[in-house]
Amino acid sequence: MAEPLFDSTSHPHRRLNPLTNEYTLVSPHRMKRPWQGQTEPPQPANLPEYDPKCYLCPGNERAGGAKNEDYEQVFVFENDYAAVLPPPGPSAPPAPHSLLKMEPVQGGCDVLTFHRRHDLTLARLSPRDIGKVIEQWCTIYEKRGRQEGIKYVQIFENKGAMMGCSNPHPHGQVWSMSVIPTLPATELDNMSKYSLSSPTPSGAAQGPDGKPCLLCEYAHYETGLPLEEGRVVHTNEHWVALVPWWAIWPFEILLLPYKRHISSILHLSSEEKAGFADALSVVTRRYDNLFSCSFAYSMGIHQRPLPSLDPEVEDEDDVAHLHLHFAPPLLRSASIRKFLVGFELMAEPQRDLTAEQAAVRLRGLQDVHYLDTQSDDEKVGGLPRD
Repeated sequence: MAEPLFDSTSHPHRRLNPLTNEYTLVSPHRMKRPWQGQTEPPQPANLPEYDPKCYLCPGNERAGGAKNEDYEQVFVFENDYAAVLPPPGPSAPPAPHSLLKMEPVQGGCDVLTFHRRHDLTLARLSPRDIGKVIEQWCTIYEKRGRQEGIKYVQIFENKGAMMGCSNPHPHGQVWSMSVIPTLPATELDNMSKYSLSSPTPSGAAQGPDGKPCLLCEYAHYETGLPLEEGRVVHTNEHWVALVPWWAIWPFEILLLPYKRHISSILHLSSEEKAGFADALSVVTRRYDNLFSCSFAYSMGIHQRPLPSLDPEVEDEDDVAHLHLHFAPPLLRSASIRKFLVGFELMAEPQRDLTAEQAAVRLRGLQDVHYLDTQSDDEKVGGLPRD
């Protein structure tokens, strides 16, 4: 009897993430299973422009007693409940056992509001306003990254209550630390190893000293495929958004510059920053359009751990290639989310929808926000009718 032909749209298989060297189990046939589990309440789309009880709105008093400035656009302040504290800090006591290792961590945590209006998100901001957020990211990355004792700066956003966001006012965070955290350290290590390898020449952009760059090579491959065969969701002159081959989350997106090797946001030209703002606008609007809701996600920027002392001089940290990870939990609708539990906690991540199927869904969506295409009588309490 002839062996059946493998079909990635119906047969279970594993996919390797070269950034982490970890596998994801893909089980596309499970999309047919019925769902009788937990459902999430809809994210409100009818928030007020200003909320007098919001700790992040202009002029309001925060939980810790400090008062916000009456800001117009972007506002930055040190987190009143920071996860890490500034140096100097005490030394760790001797380990009670060789297996029980502990190290002190110092640093700082900043909050960055994206806009004065309480009811907006990145998906509802103009690319011009998103550009102002990018400029502040650059400012904080450079400021915190040049402080003594800091070895890493992480920029991120949690959007939506189901992703642990405690306040709907549009904002993100920047944590600076005296150590390089586990995930970016793993990515940097694998990118460094790839830079020492000898892949088949492909025409992809090169890293420092003409060495291969893992993400330059991957982006070159994806953008070279026919659109209907690959995982690309959106491209502009400088940036590509795609569902990565190894995606864990249902509609996960990897966003990165693909025309040249760029190690940090400080290395972006003005044109590349404009393309960055455009790509962020498109990705977040398509997310909202997928299920006609304010789409929840966690997003983070991975780049050089710290800004370079001299942008003209290459060093070992330039193996990093600037990229953003979007990890959204929603799977089948605005109320059904993916959970990382059971097998995924005890063995390895697993997904049902293939990366290719997710890319087709996202690629087919409009760039115009769904709320801008509805008349008032099509909305109920700010939410679209079923």
